[in-house]
Parts: sequence; structure tokens; C-alpha cells
Amino acid sequence: MRRAKVFSGTSHPELTEHICERLGITPAPVALKKFSNQETSVKIGCSVRNEDVFIIQSGSRNINDHLMELLIMISACKGASASRITAVMPYFPYSKQSKKKKYRGAITAKMVANLLSVAGVDHIITMDLHASQMQGFFNKPVDNLYAEPSIAKWIQDSVPEYSTGVVVSKNAGGAKRVTSLADRLKIDFALIHTDRTRVTRSNSTAPGTPVTPVNEVSAQESISDEKPISNEDNNSYFYTSNATDNNITISVVNDKKYDDEEDFSSFSTSNSDPFFSEENDLNLNCSNTITLVGDVAGKVTFIVDDMIDKAGSFIAAADHLMKRCNAKRVYVISTHGILSNDSLIEIEKCKSIHKLVVTNTFPIPLENRNQSTKLEIIDVSATLAEAIRRTHNGESISYLFYTAL
Repeated sequence: MRRAKVFSGTSHPELTEHICERLGITPAPVALKKFSNQETSVKIGCSVRNEDVFIIQSGSRNINDHLMELLIMISACKGASASRITAVMPYFPYSKQSKKKKYRGAITAKMVANLLSVAGVDHIITMDLHASQMQGFFNKPVDNLYAEPSIAKWIQDSVPEYSTGVVVSKNAGGAKRVTSLADRLKIDFALIHTDRTRVTRSNSTAPGTPVTPVNEVSAQESISDEKPISNEDNNSYFYTSNATDNNITISVVNDKKYDDEEDFSSFSTSNSDPFFSEENDLNLNCSNTITLVGDVAGKVTFIVDDMIDKAGSFIAAADHLMKRCNAKRVYVISTHGILSNDSLIEIEKCKSIHKLVVTNTFPIPLENRNQSTKLEIIDVSATLAEAIRRTHNGESISYLFYTAL
């Protein structure tokens, strides 16, 4: 590419190398370091005057440092008279905080968009935003690429019996994503709904005894004759219902690790604050009723989401599909494999999950990859490289929304 420079941040140098290899260029030189007081220093190692600049920096485990590094690189290129600056962010940082979920919360993704604009970015290229409406946070053009074509191609190439399979969403929010993939593969889809019910334990209840939510009986036929089934691998318990009319299967899971949303109990807070104490109490006394709407008996199933952070909800969904719904095999598929803490090890130990499939938008250290025999990584560098090339040449990128490269 003539009059174009591609710079790499320190968040995901492996992805940058793959992209530049496909573009037939080498990454432009840049010196990135930290001072003794942990301030970030950036020095551009070549002229970018009137050049088309692309800076590749994905979200990572050191998300704050790498975001600040990206902002400084954008500012440095802007000050060096670059004609256009494009931030290539395969995983957009803080994308889960795209709306105010709690009292006194912040819409942090909007703040990140403002920071990028103030730093001087002219264009954003990203992939599978947590909420597509986030594009409205920017006053600059945003190209939200899709990993769906690459995921569909992997399924077709790697799962021989995919044509009789079922794509499953583990929550209602992912229904649109799941139906889109199901339509592309021309297969069925199903939906898992999780209903949280506050549980009050009596003093006579033994620790670890499963408790049935009050509202479960009203949702189905009586399950008083059913026995709880213990899942020793995941320290959770299930109730199952005999009601199978309309392809609905229900389980109740008592598991403190189930929720993969924000865990406010991990923050240091004052016990005198009723907001936090109530939230923590809710997390500790909660029973999750899992309901599958659809038929997966004897079929390969694909649990699909845009990101996998903590593994609790994916493991619970996979256990439900395999043990209660008689699925043949379960694949967990996600665009961004964040896999915080011991998530990869937990998935490796889960007998209900056959494979974990993610793309390389989020950096996974080599030592973490070696911990799992179930992990499969899809390379999306070709899609990002083609988006960079077409953006530089002023071509349409709509072709990338439907085609795997």
C-alpha cells in the first residue's frame, strides 16, 4: 500500500504480524516504553506526514495501559501531520459498559469513544461490538466487522454433522446473533432463558441442599417427585422437569459461580452501603432456573455469544443441554475469548463442553493456550487486513460482512 503506515501497539503484536503479512508490508517503527513512574512514552520512528495511518491495538488484560498507549499514539501521529488516522480495535475495550446497569453507574464505552475522538482519530475499525448501537457513540465513521462468516466457515469445515445441529443462545440478548448464524448455516436455533429467584434458606436447611424456587411450580407441572442431581465437577445442582411439551426443558441450578456479569462482591465496599450489601446478598442467595426453548435431543449444539469472560453461565448451559436435554455434543463459540481468571481450566474440566472456539481478536497468552486441549482459535487477520486495504483504497467493505476470507 502506497502512502500508508501500519503501527502496532503492545496489546496484540501477534495479530499485527499476521495482518501485515497478509498486506505484504512490515509494521512501521515505533518506540513504546514506560518511565520509572509508569507513564507511557511513545515515539514514532518514521515520517507520517500526509500518510494514511492505521494503529492496531486490541483490548487486553492490561486494558487501561493499552488504551492509554493507543490514545498517545493517535495524538503523536496527529501532531506529526498524518492525513488520516484509523484505530483498528478488534476487541473494543469497555464494550460491556455500553449502558447504565446500576445506580450511580457510568456509560464507560461512551467515554472511551469521546477519548478517541479528542485524541484525533478519524476512523474506527472493530469487530462484533457488544451492542451495535455503540456506533452512535462516535462522531467519526465506525466499521463494525463480523466474525460470523469465519465462524460459519469453521463449523462447516470442522463439524461434519453440523447440518442437523442447533445454534443456541444462552440468553435472550444474543437471540439476534444466534438466528443470523442459524440462517447462514440453514439449521435450527434454540434459546436458553435464565430466571433468577431469590431463595430464603431456613435454619434447618443443611448446607448445600438444593432449594426449589417458589415460582417454578407455577411455570410447569409439579416436580415434587423429581430428585436433585448433583454435578460434582462444577459444584452445582439440577432439578429437571418431566414437562416436555412444546420442546421446553427446565432445570434449576444453585451455583454461586453461575453469573458471568459484573461481580460487585469483588470490589472493596463499605458494609454500611445498602446498595452494595443488598447486591452481594442477592448473589449469595440466588437460584437460577434454566429453561431451554427448542429441541436439541441427539443433535450437535453450538452455544454462541460475542464474548466469553467468566465461564460459569456457559458451563451451566452446556450441562443443561447435555444432561437434561440429551444433546449429542456441545461447542462453545465466541468472538472474543477474554477467559478471565481460571475460566479456561474450568472449561477444560467440564465434561459437557466438547470444544471451545474463539477468534484471535483478544490476545490469549501461549501458556494459557497450553492449559486446554479443547481450545480452537480462528484467525480473523485476513478479514481485518482486507478491511484496512479497502479503507486505504476507498473501496466498499460490505463484501466482508458476508464472506469469510
